[in-house]
Amino acid sequence: MAFYSSGVEYGIHCLVNMLDEHDQPIVMSVREAAKLQGVPYEYLGKIFTKLSKAGLVESTEGRKGGFKLAKLPVDINVLDIVRAIDGEKSIFDCKEIRQRMDIFSDDVPSWACKGMCGIQAVMRKAQVEMEKELTRHNISMLSQQVYTKSHQTYAVELKEWFGTQRKNVE
Repeated sequence: MAFYSSGVEYGIHCLVNMLDEHDQPIVMSVREAAKLQGVPYEYLGKIFTKLSKAGLVESTEGRKGGFKLAKLPVDINVLDIVRAIDGEKSIFDCKEIRQRMDIFSDDVPSWACKGMCGIQAVMRKAQVEMEKELTRHNISMLSQQVYTKSHQTYAVELKEWFGTQRKNVE
C-alpha cells in the first residue's frame, strides 16, 4: 500500500503540466487537467480545491478560466504539494509496545520506558530525511526534467492539444 494517496501524484503532475518548456506558467482548467491525465474530473476538482486552499494555485475568471500557479514554480516544492493534498502525515505511529510487554506483568520497570523508543527515533529520523528530500525538488525542476526527457516535438504537441481543448470550449 502506498504511503501517499494517488491524489498526490495527480496533483504533482497537474502543477508540472502547468509550466511550458520555458518554465512559463500555463492557465489550466480542471477539465483539461483531468482529460490530459485520464483522471475523473470530480476527483481532480477536489485536488485543485486543496491546492487552492494551500495557496499553491489560484483560480482565474472568464470563459477560458481555470487555475494558475499562485507562486513561482521554484517556490513550490513536492512536500508543499504532498501536505496540501494529504495533510501532515507521520510514517510511523509508535504504540509503545515496550510498556505493554507481558514479561513485565503489571509493574513496568522504569528502564524499559526511559527516553524515546529507539524504534520510534529511527522512524522519526527517516521521516525527516524523506521530507528534506521532497523539499529539494520543485515543480520547475520536475517540469524541466519532463521537457528534457521528452521528444523534440512534445512542447508543440502539448500546446496544440491545449489549443484544441480550448477551441472546443468556445
